[in-house]
Amino acid sequence: REFLRAINQFATTLTEMFLSGSSFELQLWNNYFHLAVAFLTQDSLQLENFSQAKRTSILAKYGDMRAKIGAAIRDMWYNLGHRKIEFIPGMVGPILEMTLVPELELRKSTIPIFFDMMLCEYQLTASFSRFEDEILRKLDSEVEGGRGDEQYKQLFESILLSCCRGHPELAKPGENFVALVTGLLERLLDYRAVMNDENKTYSMSCTVNLL
Repeated sequence: REFLRAINQFATTLTEMFLSGSSFELQLWNNYFHLAVAFLTQDSLQLENFSQAKRTSILAKYGDMRAKIGAAIRDMWYNLGHRKIEFIPGMVGPILEMTLVPELELRKSTIPIFFDMMLCEYQLTASFSRFEDEILRKLDSEVEGGRGDEQYKQLFESILLSCCRGHPELAKPGENFVALVTGLLERLLDYRAVMNDENKTYSMSCTVNLL
């Protein structure tokens, strides 16, 4: 809780003193995002890994701090305004790691950041290839590390499709991107599920699909 209070104080100071004009400090903002994501993803806050009694006790005393810091990260991202492009693709990996945390409300509030990244790059270059390359690359290692599930795949698909369809110029490329990512995610999850399976034929089939 003390760390959370400190991180929120950093956020206030960054917004007030290191955001506008020549006072903007890229490295400080970068450090903030990495610190906040590291806080959110630490083992001691992953409540689903605890017993029901311990989880209830923590929630009663502190609430789910992941939701609080997740909302702060989202707000800080939107505060960046035209500076966002300076954090693409560098922040794609940390934001992906955050959205993969298995907490429904956190996922719903942070997955839309991906669309904002796509839109930001598209408005500047008429494509979002840097963002796309980075998320495909990071997704591989995240799922291999045990993160991601069916709920995440469905949320990613529904939220991003909804966002893209609200922007005519991004509707078609956005749809193609979402199909690509959800297809990859499905194959990665299948592959992870059968990695230790005794059925070699099924394992080989999943490997071929993934390749």
